[in-house]
Amino acid sequence: MNNKIEIPLSKKKIILLLLAAIAFVAGGIWIATNPERFIPNIFRVTNPEIIRICGITGILFFGAAGIYGIKKLFDKKVGLIIDSNGITDNSNASSIGLIEWNDISDIRTKQVMSTKFLLIDIVNPEKYIGKAKSGIQARLMKANMNMYETPISITSNTLKYAFGELEELIQIEYKRNKNVG
Repeated sequence: MNNKIEIPLSKKKIILLLLAAIAFVAGGIWIATNPERFIPNIFRVTNPEIIRICGITGILFFGAAGIYGIKKLFDKKVGLIIDSNGITDNSNASSIGLIEWNDISDIRTKQVMSTKFLLIDIVNPEKYIGKAKSGIQARLMKANMNMYETPISITSNTLKYAFGELEELIQIEYKRNKNVG
């Protein structure tokens, strides 16, 4: 039996993330062009060049996030597919497609500030890092590997699904499909 569950991308959530990115880029521009206005309000920094660098860093980071948000807004692919083969992820910048059930050794939850995500522990991380479609994606996956000991993470930030329900669904399907194939 191939019970296929498809979870679409949430255009509403993507638009909200895109608006937040635009606001942070605007804030970065304001900080970068008026660094002396923020002395010593940001971490007691008194050097305007350090404040300007922080503003530019914000522009670059959130600008990239905004570009990714625009790309996701027009993405026609399903955000997440769960079936007897595994989890096919298209929900974030480090998504690499199919994660096979038999490659998964554990699924854990992590929360960083207010964002929760599932960490998918896999038997051979290099196999999945090797699937990266770009150098940026490979670097994101390696950063995940360094911080969380796995290159794969899934969040519901861009999906039409609440995190708690997503976590429960993936855990149930993992137990059902592990070692079946």
